[in-house]
Amino acid sequence: MRSYRTLFRTPEYTPFLLSFAAHAAAQTIGGLALGTLVYRATGSPLLSALSMFGPQLAQLLGAAFLLSGADRLPPRAVLTVISLAFAAGTAALALPGLPVWAVFAVLFLQGLVASLGGGVRGGLMNEILPANGYVLGRSVFNMLWGLVQMTGFAAGGALLAFLTPRLCLLLAAALYVASALVNHLGLTPRPPRSAGRPSFSATWRTNALLWSSRPRRLVYLGLWVPNGLVVGGDSLYISYAPAAAGTMYACGALGMFAGDLAVGRLVPPALRPRLATPLRLLLAVPYLFFVLRPSVPLSAVAAAVASVGFAASLVLQERLMSLTPDDLAGQALGLHTTGMVALQGIGALMAGTLAQLTSPATAMTLMAAASIAVTLTLFALERRLVPDGVSPDLRECGRTGR
Repeated sequence: MRSYRTLFRTPEYTPFLLSFAAHAAAQTIGGLALGTLVYRATGSPLLSALSMFGPQLAQLLGAAFLLSGADRLPPRAVLTVISLAFAAGTAALALPGLPVWAVFAVLFLQGLVASLGGGVRGGLMNEILPANGYVLGRSVFNMLWGLVQMTGFAAGGALLAFLTPRLCLLLAAALYVASALVNHLGLTPRPPRSAGRPSFSATWRTNALLWSSRPRRLVYLGLWVPNGLVVGGDSLYISYAPAAAGTMYACGALGMFAGDLAVGRLVPPALRPRLATPLRLLLAVPYLFFVLRPSVPLSAVAAAVASVGFAASLVLQERLMSLTPDDLAGQALGLHTTGMVALQGIGALMAGTLAQLTSPATAMTLMAAASIAVTLTLFALERRLVPDGVSPDLRECGRTGR
């Protein structure tokens, strides 16, 4: 599938995107409002960063207990419940006088609920689209995420100039409710993809199976670690430039949109596998210049250029799907999403700690340098895996019969 016209004629794809757009808009507006609220209350770059990205750490626990539900629960019902749970939690965060510890308790619960979201959405999209439409469909999904982030952070920054952070949180809660309605009204009820009840043992067993393949391990690490370190640095935008954080996030989202458009629509399929390492390097290199403490306009340009590199996830997800049986697609993508956001939370913790000890600019530079080092290490390991030049995908497919 190479045509957007064909893609959008696919039944249910449009409401699937609309429900995600409302959820993502709520996440961006609510995240910026909450990060600003916590920073104003505490003056701490660490707590501000953790309020935006720390809940993703809770998804590690959710992945251990709940992730088998990505293939063993009806997807429409799960997505609807997740959006309603986020609406309730975000409304609670807007309560006046809520202590900081209670804020993080609510965020922890939201992180547990969110651990199912990535796998359910990824598995459902895999069902909605034909086999040859996944990369194009995923690229549009990612482009939409970039557009919503760009407009959401820009709108969030503008709203915070006229409204209080708590009112912005209530707006985000209303958007979560809208997402739940679109899920319920626009998607067809589907049975689970796999038999059996979700459980800790089923989750752990399948995660162990997915992790047992060395090619898949390298793909997962490539999806998680370089991305997580850079996003950890991104979490410092508020403390780096408090008055222009929304602009920097919006420029980053613009770069992500451009990268997904280019890789998903313009790059020939035969060329895509070669772009994984260059794109991961691009994701980090522009942030090395933050050691010079550039002005806000130059920092925004650097964020936009770097964010083109997020398109590496398209290349690596395509590789992951080629290495994974169809009945495990939901949990495989859920493990990717959970690991990615958990590493982003760890990255935010690391970056916030470094910023407390040094400065936001220095911390962002160090996180970028670490991301580059990990990318080069993974590239060397991938080269060792295929000494005779055969694709790791083909080697693994040969062993599994796929």
